Order: sequence, then C-alpha cells, then structure tokens
Amino acid sequence: MDKNQELIRKRENSKLGGGKERIEKQHAQGKLTARERITLLLDEDSFHEIGQFVEHRSTSFGLDKQKFPGDGVVTGYGTIHGRLVYVYSQDFTVLGGSLSETHAAKICRIMDLAMQNGAPVIGLNDSGGARIQEGVVSLAGYADIFYRNTRASGVIPQLSVIMGPCAGGAVYSPALTDFIIMVEDTSFMFVTGPNVVKTVTHEEVSSEDLGGAKTHAEKSGVNHFIASNDVDALKKVRDLLTFMPQNCEELAPQIENFTFNTSKLDTIGKILPDNNQMPYDIKKVIDCVIDDDSFREVHEDYAKNIVVGFARLEGRTIGVVANQPMSLAGVLDIEASKKGARFVRFCDAFNIPLLVFEDVPGFLPGTDQEWNGIITNGAKLLYAFAEATVPRITVITRKAYGGAFDVMNSKSIGSDLNYAWPTAEIAVMGAKGAAEIIFKREIKTAENPQSKWLEKEKEYAEMFANPYRAAERGIIDDVILPEETRAKVIAGFKMLEKKTTTLPKKKHGNIPL
Repeated sequence: MDKNQELIRKRENSKLGGGKERIEKQHAQGKLTARERITLLLDEDSFHEIGQFVEHRSTSFGLDKQKFPGDGVVTGYGTIHGRLVYVYSQDFTVLGGSLSETHAAKICRIMDLAMQNGAPVIGLNDSGGARIQEGVVSLAGYADIFYRNTRASGVIPQLSVIMGPCAGGAVYSPALTDFIIMVEDTSFMFVTGPNVVKTVTHEEVSSEDLGGAKTHAEKSGVNHFIASNDVDALKKVRDLLTFMPQNCEELAPQIENFTFNTSKLDTIGKILPDNNQMPYDIKKVIDCVIDDDSFREVHEDYAKNIVVGFARLEGRTIGVVANQPMSLAGVLDIEASKKGARFVRFCDAFNIPLLVFEDVPGFLPGTDQEWNGIITNGAKLLYAFAEATVPRITVITRKAYGGAFDVMNSKSIGSDLNYAWPTAEIAVMGAKGAAEIIFKREIKTAENPQSKWLEKEKEYAEMFANPYRAAERGIIDDVILPEETRAKVIAGFKMLEKKTTTLPKKKHGNIPL
C-alpha cells in the first residue's frame, strides 16, 4: 500500500473512535461525539490535533486486544473568535471514555502547551472515570492533571464542560477549574454514585438528583451554567470566552460595536420603591447601567441573594457583584459569601474591573448560619475584595448596614471609588433596631412607649439613614442621581485604567477556607 494512502486510512480509522455502532448509541442518547463537539466549539477548520495515533500500553485483562487510536480522548488546539485555545474532548465510545495512563498524558500535554503559550484550556468531559484495568497508573494520571489544574489556576482561564458522566476522582479536575457548564439530563457529577450512597447511608437517590446539572446549579453551587444540550453548552463556552483575556498578563478584548439605550436613564430612578422595606430586582438596575444585552450571569440558580456576572461598559469587560433584595432581602449568608468571593477572585486574577451594587441589610442571623461557619465564610468575601488589586467601584443604592457594609467593597478595604444614591442608608443597623438599643430607657419609661419608639426611630433615621454622614467623612466619594450612574462609573474606570497596586511580598495569603 502507498504510504500516503496508509496515513489517510489511519486518519479515517481514528475518527471512528469506538466504532459506528457506539457512535450511533451516543447519538441516540442525545449526545454528540468527541470530534463533533470540537467541530462546533472551535472556529471552522481551525482545529489541529495532537496525539491522534496514541494508544494505551496495557496488556492486563484483555486490554491488549482493545486498542483504539487516540485512546479515548481527542486533544489539540484551534481558535474561538480568532483567538488561540487548547481543548481536550473525551470520547465515551472508546472504553467509556475511561482515563488511562496515556489518555492522561495527552491531556497533560495540551495543558502544558496552554501554560507555555498563555491561552485558555477547555475540557469536554464525558468519561466513566479511571480505567480500572490499569490500576494505580490511571489514578496517577488524574493526579498529574490535578497538579496542572492547580498550577494553571489564575494564569490561564480553565473551563470544564460536563457532557456525560463525571464521577469519583474525575470530578476534582473540573472543581479546580474556573467555570463548569453542565448539560441537562445527560451529565452528572458525584464523588460516590447512587449505589454506594445506598449501601453506606441507605438513601435512595437517582444519578440526576444526586449529581445532575440542576442539583449542582441550585444546591451545591458546583455548576455555574446549565445548558439544554451539547450544542447549547458549546455556544455558552464560545460566548463566555469573549469576556475573558487569554491569560493573566492580558486584558479582555474590547468590543467596538456596543449599544446603550439611553431611555434606560429615565427608567433607573423609578426602580426603587418608595417604601425601603419593599424589594426590587437589582438586575434591572444593572441593566440600566451596562451596555445593552451584555450581562452574563454566573451561578444564576445558586445563592440568589447575591448576583454575580460579566458585563460590558462601552465594550469593555467588567465583573458585577450585587446584593439582590428580591431574595432574602439581599442579606449575606454562607452561600452568597462563597459565591461572591469565588467570582471576585477570578476577576482579580484576570484583570477584570469590579463594579459593586450594594443594598445589604447585614448578615443572615441564626444557629444554622453560625454553626456552619458564617464567620469564616463571610470572611472569604471580605478577603477576596481586600486582596483584589483591579479597579473597584461601589454604588450604594439603598441599605448598607453593619459589617456587611464593610464587606461589600467599602473604601476602607481598598475600593477605589464609592458612590451612593440619595436613597442610600449607611449605618451600623436599621433605624428601628438602633432606636430600640440607643433609647431603650427613654422608650421604656415613656407614657406611650410605642409612640416614643417611633419618634426616636425617625430621629435616628434622619441622622444616619442617609448618605451624607458618610460623604462628610469621605467614606463616600459622591452622592449621585441614579441616572448619573453609568456616566460616573464609565469615567471612573477610565480614570483607573493605569492603576497599579502591589501586594506585600509573600508566598501567598491564608484565605479563611
């Protein structure tokens, strides 16, 4: 046979993965093949494969008779919107996508290249886990990947797309990456499966309820984005990368063709209700400040009392963190603190400025919160903001009470610019509670205690439930009208473009984990 023809034959054979029958089974489950996923993810004709002919070297348990070119993972590089990315896509049609020594080595190879060349790495996970027949070497392969995930953290963006099973030790690689996208109904993640759970704890639970996309989006917070199918998941990856730089030394790309509907400037001042005890949707405020249709919420279904996500201001990427009065009145609790801290640290690692909208009545009280560590978990958000060196601007729309005021990017923990609307209330606590404490004796001895309490509550509110005391002290830089917010924030970030801040020399800090 002509040597060129032999090469072409080998290439075509490698593209068949585990064979046509298994490919058809993959399609019947509503899943694309490993190569189809890469084709949809990357720009047309941009993929260059590495390790196409790699095969495992195992001979135990009949593996010497089950060899497939590529060994269950397709690896290589290409472009998304013209920018370099590295990708690996596990092939479930080959031995269930199980990870072998050589399978792991292929993934490590492209992760090393991604680090050396400063480009994102995307993992498309669809694997039954470690290849049991290989024993400890497959486990060591996972550890090699975990090590590289950790070294790459904060250096290059790492995205994991769960498009099938991801169980046991396999889950820790996605957990070490920046964002996880899971596909509804066809993907799941768990350390121990339903059968083990039933044996150990006697709980009856399905794979979907234990570790499906919705479970991890709503309950655990492991999953950042839900996709309806494989195609939707890959579109989300392509979109998400437009908000990120290639690496920690660069800035996110600027979009030149942005729009902003100026009619929103007339709307923003009408969003807050007259009664400060009534909720409103902070997302409406965010929408009235950022470029049209530019908000990409992260962790939308988890810890809804805080909103985080990417957006653009005049085409430039920013990270948004905002208390949500529509959920638990916008209080900070354990889940919200962890969610916010993780997002803040990502933005800081990749030079993405932070815009904070603050309306927080405090931390959520209760034995459940205290016994589960609200102190150290709340401190995570505090630590993340205090450590961040990117430009940071805070806008206080309404309540800013107690320690939560400090935590939500206050000037004293390094915020660059702090603005407040005229509706802002900046105090140790709400007027009602403060009056009860400060004027306790007067209220108790009054002829009409309830009337006296209301009188003192009003007195305290007039004194402190406004932004002017804070402005007098320079804790707030300016009190602005709601419709001035976009212009002020844009000007502020432009002023801060060349900001340089250095952290004290150290190996690393000890964040309260």
